Amino acid sequence: MILKTTKQKEYELLDSGEGQKLERYGKYTMSRPDPEALWKKNLNDKEWQEAHLEFIRNGTKNKWIIKNGVPNNWNISYGDLKFSIKPTSFKHIGLFPEQLSNWEWMKELIKNSHRSDLGAESKKSLGLTYGNKPISVLNLFAYTGGATLAAALAGAEVCHVDGSKNAVEWARTNAELSGLKDASIRWLIEDVVLFLKREVKRGRKYDAIIMDPPSFGHGPKDELWKIEEDFLNLMNLCGQVLSDDPLFILINGYTAGYSSIVYENNLRDLMKDYKGKIEGGELVIEESGSKRLLPCGIFARWERK
Repeated sequence: MILKTTKQKEYELLDSGEGQKLERYGKYTMSRPDPEALWKKNLNDKEWQEAHLEFIRNGTKNKWIIKNGVPNNWNISYGDLKFSIKPTSFKHIGLFPEQLSNWEWMKELIKNSHRSDLGAESKKSLGLTYGNKPISVLNLFAYTGGATLAAALAGAEVCHVDGSKNAVEWARTNAELSGLKDASIRWLIEDVVLFLKREVKRGRKYDAIIMDPPSFGHGPKDELWKIEEDFLNLMNLCGQVLSDDPLFILINGYTAGYSSIVYENNLRDLMKDYKGKIEGGELVIEESGSKRLLPCGIFARWERK
């Protein structure tokens, strides 16, 4: 299946092509490289050159060209949340707009799981077994917190884990901007695998798990992560921290060469003893003018039935 993000009030994909994409975040536009955009641009060179920010990649030297008057960071509203947008040396700016559909999906599941307006029989008929108990969500490789904030906004208790101190601080800033400073969120700067091993020993359980495993990375103490070597162990550990009646699992992927089927197969193995459904596919963004779709990543998800 395809999950599509369309033009929003403070975000839109203006154009793409020839290995680049042109986007608007709030009142500022930026152009960045995108290897998926292997087609011709629709807008002319002048429109591209008017971008407020441009990311240049020249061998091992990367840099942003920023026009006068553009701040180092600015805030936008997106998906009922607010984010601090900040260009980094890695081309990222702190937000992955294509995740909006996944956020809406998990928010709906969380809200429905503890609806207080229903009686016991109605909840039973709908399969809503959690009552008023908050859903516990574990977000691994959580970066700047989009999924964490979406889950917290829906009423969940969230454990946010990332190996980067800067990313966790950025996520906390986003939480404050979104009015979630006092939400039930545990902010942890830890290596994901080591954290999960400790949670298994502690016997802690979670009703939902979100993860965005990178292809390669390091933990806060330089712990090495390689997806081809560590992913299966990650899934095994996740299975050990799932509650007896899990609500959902979401896996996002941005590693080149992988298919969503890889993640679907892993979910099928992990969740074989639970009643639910699995779906997966591509995350895309629709250009605001041409309606052309830009592939941005893959996903697979399981939800309780």
